[in-house]
Parts: sequence; C-alpha cells; structure tokens
Amino acid sequence: MAKLNKKRKLVEAKIDASKQYTLKEASALVKNINTAKFDASVDLHIRLGVDPKKADQQVRGTVSLPHGTGKTKKVLVLCNPDKENDAKSAGADFVGLDEFIQKIEGGWTDVDVIIATPTVMPKIGKLGKILGPRNLMPNPKTGTVTNDVAAAVNEVKGGKIAFKVDKAGIVHASIGRVSFDPEKIMGNSHELINAIIRLKPSTAKGIYLKGVSMASSMSPGIAIDTKTLQN
Repeated sequence: MAKLNKKRKLVEAKIDASKQYTLKEASALVKNINTAKFDASVDLHIRLGVDPKKADQQVRGTVSLPHGTGKTKKVLVLCNPDKENDAKSAGADFVGLDEFIQKIEGGWTDVDVIIATPTVMPKIGKLGKILGPRNLMPNPKTGTVTNDVAAAVNEVKGGKIAFKVDKAGIVHASIGRVSFDPEKIMGNSHELINAIIRLKPSTAKGIYLKGVSMASSMSPGIAIDTKTLQN
C-alpha cells in the first residue's frame, strides 16, 4: 500500500470517513481539501440503482448549470455553408464539414463538444467508432444534432453539460471549479442531481440514488447523505 504524504494526511484528517455530509457541507469542504496548485475541477459521482445493460435504464441527458462549469469549452460545428455564419457568430471555435471529417478520421479530437445539423449526419455516421468512445458523437437526445446551431453553441458555452450512466451504473460529471463559492458549487450540484432524479426509469426498482460523492481533481471523495437529496 502506498504511503500517504504529509499533505495528503492533513487532507484526510479533515474528512470524517464515518460521516455522510449534506450537500451544503460538502460544497464548502471540497474547497478546503484541495491540494492542487491549479483551479481543479469539482466532480460529482452518482451511483444509481439501474441496470445499464437494459436499454430502458440507460440514464442520459443534459442540464444547464446555473453558474456554468468554469471551463471554456471548445466547440466544433459540422454543417453546410448556409449555417456557418450562425455558428461562427455564436462563438463556435471550429466550423466546417469535409475538412474536419478528414481531420477526425486522422485522429484529431481536440474539442469538448461537437454539434451537427441533421442534414450532415449521414456523412458523420462513419465517425462513430472514433467519436463514440470519447462521448463526442452528436446526438439529438443531448441537443447536439439541431438546425439551430447558434442556440446549441450558446447553451454549451453557457454551461450546458451532457451526462450518461456508465457500465457500472455511475454518472460522473464536472459541476464547477474549486475557485467557485460554495453556494455556486451547491447550486450546480442540485441542478444536476435533480435532472437525474427526473430521469428515473419507470422500470428501475429499489433505491435509485444509491450513493453520491463529491471530489476535486486531486482530493479524496466526500460522501453525501442521499436522504437529504431526495427530501
């Protein structure tokens, strides 16, 4: 077992491993246990009582965080020339079609979100093997396949995030940075958790929110009392 360094021991001492914290408490504590020298991400890890192998229990969706993510996302819009000006005016970082398809086929994926219009999806379909594993494939369910590319770009730049339960039944999502005020961390967390609760599959039985923890990029997790969230 690896030995804990002095800084890590001090951090561990601030967390009561036997306690489940309220979201308000966790939102303040996560700032105090951060040891990174950069503005670390604050992430939520939400374990759900679903079976991701079943198509009707694959929880996924989008949510607009009221205080943004604290990160400027790079957005690529794949569209025909008639939509290019709309995308550029909205602040898209990259706009085009064929040249970017070729770049992606060559291994380029230096973007955070890809938005596409419905008319170009037949061309993009072949990129699924590259974009799918990176969660970059445009999808109507996440609002990234749309004719209103300007609105989609504005939403992403304004703090809209996509989330999806993984094979282990856990949703991992970044909801801010450690530089945020605790109130903003808590507000963004509430927004994500409420969105996931609203998406509870009707076929999911038993406890839905089985476990929630909060952590920054280089900190231990803080267990959150799920009863306080569901109430």
